[in-house]
Amino acid sequence: MQVGTVVGLWRYPVKSMAAEALSEAEVGWHGIAGDRRWAFIRPHLERSGFPWLTLREVADMRQFTPRFADPADPDRSRTLVRTPEDHEHEVTDPALAARLGEGVRVIKQDVGVFDALPLSLITTSTVDGIAALSERPLEPARFRPNLLVAAAPGEEFPEDTWIGATLRIGNEMRMRVDARDPRCVITTMDPDTGERDPRVLREIAQRRENCAGVYGTIVTPGRIALGETVTLE
Repeated sequence: MQVGTVVGLWRYPVKSMAAEALSEAEVGWHGIAGDRRWAFIRPHLERSGFPWLTLREVADMRQFTPRFADPADPDRSRTLVRTPEDHEHEVTDPALAARLGEGVRVIKQDVGVFDALPLSLITTSTVDGIAALSERPLEPARFRPNLLVAAAPGEEFPEDTWIGATLRIGNEMRMRVDARDPRCVITTMDPDTGERDPRVLREIAQRRENCAGVYGTIVTPGRIALGETVTLE
């Protein structure tokens, strides 16, 4: 059964930095090629459960723009980051870590630095539903998904009903929907200005059990692209 169409596709070469909008992407067992392969670690928290430096600690991380020198082979490519001051550094350059904070350092993980699972998906219906609850327009980028799906008309939060099912995206890739996506203070931040609006997270917490969108794992790797259909198997 067709349940939607892919209308947004993103990867995040460096955790918590700006997204890279894609028209198509290769999805392997560890998610979209190049997604969240790099992350910065806060000092003295290396052994904690969540050592990562994020927008919660450095709000202007959203203004750091990473890119791959070789977009065709992101997992082997050099990764470059442009700062808000318009300086470009190798992601491993100590000057970049110093710009983010004293004692900060970078790591790379071939499987990606994910909060939970390698793919995140949200529907336009859910974005619109939360916008209505919080009484303000919301951009999908606020939720930092890999996939934005324009769902078929009907349910307001349709992906909640897909938990435990498998989605086929396009002709090849298949994704199992494993869990709802618990949300944090990052959803209160405007992705362009950084302005905070606590109403967004308050409504998600009070009306949506603090969840919006879903996480999933890869059942069948493959290529996906904007405009492809999403089918519930």
